[in-house]
Amino acid sequence: MALVNTSFVLAALTAGGGIMGYIKTRSLPSIIAGCSVGALYGLGGYRIQNNQPYGVELSLLASIVLGGSSIPRAIRLRKPVPILLGILSAFGLYTFGGEFRKSL
Repeated sequence: MALVNTSFVLAALTAGGGIMGYIKTRSLPSIIAGCSVGALYGLGGYRIQNNQPYGVELSLLASIVLGGSSIPRAIRLRKPVPILLGILSAFGLYTFGGEFRKSL
């Protein structure tokens, strides 16, 4: 149940953040990336909730994509939003990566 909640919370945060980024700056990449990563987290949470295969893997993939785009920007720019996204991706990597490793 914790994995399901984590996945859904990360889905809401990333999709909501993408929408807020679009509202503030009219940035299409923000809404596209935020909603895409949020959809991956949401689909992963849905699959975990229904005991379907590849739920943890989808949430882990969302964390990898989020981290791959936000961590380099956080290091380079040192601004709050990329840092927060980097922290969210690190949390997802730790949570879903640990669960994925248990299943091997």
